[in-house]
Amino acid sequence: MREQFPFAVARVTRRWRKMLDERLKDLGVTQARWSTMVYLEKGGEGLTQRELASLMAIENPTLVRLLDSLEQQGLIERRPCPKDRRARRLHLTGAGRAFMDELSGRAEVLREEMLEGISDEEIECTVEVFHKILENAEKQK
Repeated sequence: MREQFPFAVARVTRRWRKMLDERLKDLGVTQARWSTMVYLEKGGEGLTQRELASLMAIENPTLVRLLDSLEQQGLIERRPCPKDRRARRLHLTGAGRAFMDELSGRAEVLREEMLEGISDEEIECTVEVFHKILENAEKQK
């Protein structure tokens, strides 16, 4: 069973992303774009591009392309950083906040569908296990 674990986690993750991507298709964003928006909201508005790239564990040039497309869609804006003229701080626009509200609502419906028949206790235990795995991974760095 232990050897199946990483593959089961990967399958669930891929399936979640694919299903959510399908449910967001009409909003005109790709998985890369909506996940960037999620990380920006999670990390807190006002992050620099470098901070967001680090949070997402991707290279800065990759992020720049994503941010360019999100900015063109009117979902985010880059504002000058008062302390560093070279840096730009990232913020959701009004349309970006509305998008995140829609995304959150659709994600909540999908989450409830996928977790049907699973108790809160089982979910809590699973999340605790994931936290322990991540702690172990951090020790290996």
